[in-house]
Amino acid sequence: MAGKLSHDQNFKNLIVDYPSEALEFFAPEEAPRPGDDVRIVPVREEQLQAKLSGRYRRLDVPLLAEWTDGRREAVLFAVEEESDPLRFSPLRLIRYCTDLAELFGTRRVVPVVLFLRPGAVRGPLTIGTERRDYLSFDYLVCALGDMPARDWLNSNNLVARVNLPNMRLPAGGRLEAYASAVRGLLDLEQDPNRLEKYIDFIDIYADLSDNERRSYREQHPEENGMIVGLNQRAREEGRQEGRVEGERAVLERMLRRRFGALPPVVDRRLGGASVTDLENWADNVLDAGTLDEVFHPR
Repeated sequence: MAGKLSHDQNFKNLIVDYPSEALEFFAPEEAPRPGDDVRIVPVREEQLQAKLSGRYRRLDVPLLAEWTDGRREAVLFAVEEESDPLRFSPLRLIRYCTDLAELFGTRRVVPVVLFLRPGAVRGPLTIGTERRDYLSFDYLVCALGDMPARDWLNSNNLVARVNLPNMRLPAGGRLEAYASAVRGLLDLEQDPNRLEKYIDFIDIYADLSDNERRSYREQHPEENGMIVGLNQRAREEGRQEGRVEGERAVLERMLRRRFGALPPVVDRRLGGASVTDLENWADNVLDAGTLDEVFHPR
């Protein structure tokens, strides 16, 4: 299963959707304090996905913390996820941090490394000779696989709660961690799209067996009912989206055959159209003398 996952994709989505909670949990030593008036935004952000299972482009999401009162200089957080501690390269992280420092004209850069599995690599990297050290590089570590899940079961930090399945679990504790992660998500997030998205995140990392899922349904019928409702909503939206895409493709072919290449304004209009609009415009194609008459019949 792990080989088929893009942990990078999953965690970059999580960080961009919840930047403040991510810093509070992943980098508490340097994260803004609760009373600070600070704005935390992802920079160089690429397009996020609606679902975690789709194709994606690799996402770099340094977080910029800006204190609105101006008394402190902004800080860049360079976050890297590494599923296997043995594959972690501090040299690669150094290059990433220096690139950011040069790009944004700052030396206030905090490197943060997330390790999913136990046995995280720790300690600074020193480059030099027996006479002198010429470079010393250190970084913050959030070793999820070494963190006891029991310490976070009731956390109000959404990023911590959805990561409970990635933490160190006692024997037989996977179902409790899953239930607490789901309950936390349902309590702390109201947006149905994000609920659907991060139920998926929890499911991916909990990887419950059929027996564990059966036990969850029996022990937590209310939360399970909410998950079932979210899944039904997702299926209905998927069917509706598929219908819109089909109608749009048919209309585009009809328009191109009748009027040739379509101007950008038509592409934009089709992209934002409903099924009803697309069906009405398709009915107009045969009688329309011009492209404009498709959308504004006489």
